[in-house]
Amino acid sequence: MDLLTAKISEVAKNIKQKKISSFEVCDFFLQRAHKHNPQLNAFININDSVTEGARKVDQRIALGEDVGLMAGIPMGIKDMFCTQGLKTTAGSKILENFVPPYDATVIDRLKKQGALILGKLNQDEFAMGSSNETSFFGPVKNPWNLEYVPGGSSGGSAAAQSARLSMATLGTDTGGSIRQPAHFCGIVGLKPTYGRVSRFGIVAYASSLDQAGPMVSYVEDAALVLEVISGFDPKDSTTTQRKVPSFTKDLSENIKGYKVGILKEYLKKGVLHPDVEKSVDDAMSILKSQGCEFIELSVPMTEVAVSIYYLVATSEASSNLARYDGVKYGYRAPFKQLSSIDLDEFYMSTRGEGFGKEVKRRIMLGTYCLSSGYYDAYYNKACQVRRKLSEEFQQAFTKCDVILSPVATSPAFKLGDKISNPLAMYLNDIFTVSTNLAGLPGMSVPFSISKEGLPIGIQLQAAPFNEQKILNMAFNLENATKMSGKVPYGF
Repeated sequence: MDLLTAKISEVAKNIKQKKISSFEVCDFFLQRAHKHNPQLNAFININDSVTEGARKVDQRIALGEDVGLMAGIPMGIKDMFCTQGLKTTAGSKILENFVPPYDATVIDRLKKQGALILGKLNQDEFAMGSSNETSFFGPVKNPWNLEYVPGGSSGGSAAAQSARLSMATLGTDTGGSIRQPAHFCGIVGLKPTYGRVSRFGIVAYASSLDQAGPMVSYVEDAALVLEVISGFDPKDSTTTQRKVPSFTKDLSENIKGYKVGILKEYLKKGVLHPDVEKSVDDAMSILKSQGCEFIELSVPMTEVAVSIYYLVATSEASSNLARYDGVKYGYRAPFKQLSSIDLDEFYMSTRGEGFGKEVKRRIMLGTYCLSSGYYDAYYNKACQVRRKLSEEFQQAFTKCDVILSPVATSPAFKLGDKISNPLAMYLNDIFTVSTNLAGLPGMSVPFSISKEGLPIGIQLQAAPFNEQKILNMAFNLENATKMSGKVPYGF
């Protein structure tokens, strides 16, 4: 069995049947992680004790115990997820040495199904970025071309999965942070419906937007991981009590009769890179040949989605990040005598030294939006327009099953190209933020390669809790293009 191209279910089945041991699988990926991470900087920490966990899985199998759907599968975890006994930094100096005493709900669910943590993956600081260049631990590099960004904020997850340093990875998506790096790195990235997956134990950025999801090599793997991590959690009041569907069993290539929406706001001439535009056209041709019907739709509020997003997200970030004050945990600015220090000085020094530029920029913007005299003009107005955007999407999905669009205007850009221009970086999220604002499921599926040799993905969106529809359509595109599972040259 070729572990570089194998699917999760295939490997787990072989482990259970003792055709290969969990130890062999984990050791294989552990060695790859150590070998290639110096090039990519995808891992912040590699968990060498993963092989001990693998031996325990093998022992349980020998005793005839049920070891779960993901028995012995090594996974890389974005460093936004609390992991008991392993550092969780959120890519920030202020949490550089934080070791959580508990697991996030999704981590606990993965472990119960036999998954093992290979390590913690690099990211933009507190998930604030679109290129993985704001991390305290340095930028991640795209395995398809080391001069290019892997996308963000889940860039470490995307790069590690693309180079196949892990069998699967987890990311978080606040405004496209799973889908955009999946597009840049040629992997499958799925952002579930808001409330489908528990946020308990995930370091909060913007609580009404954050959602965890799988970043994997195949659509089938995405369906399996989603099935494992989904479901109601009494520790998170925003999770749905809906029964978790059998995403893997219901996966189907038969999409005849699907109505596919095309938003005219997303396909304006001159906006898209020529290769991205061609990929969207080619994807439409493939789906038409499979019996899909295309409908042109309009969601006018998408044109102000980026503005809504950055008002809502920064406001919530300002509130969420207020807890990092150097008192309870995390980094504390060094003072010789704390008793003689003014409290304001203590806070300013700790937060000034502990947070990076982009995080401080967003905290200041969010604090301004929430301040007296500006709350109604900015944050409250943004929430009202957000509701209007959500209603427009609800109306659109009465006419179609799935909306097809680009993930970003172009393939990956070079390291350093946009980091000094925050506005240009923010506009990189133009096609992805609406999904989060409206609480929709969204997905990026690998589709083609640009003339520069960089991956291009296709974005699929559906009405809330209709993940199965986008999984089925992605499964169809995957089988038609044979792009999924490709490992970049040199890895």
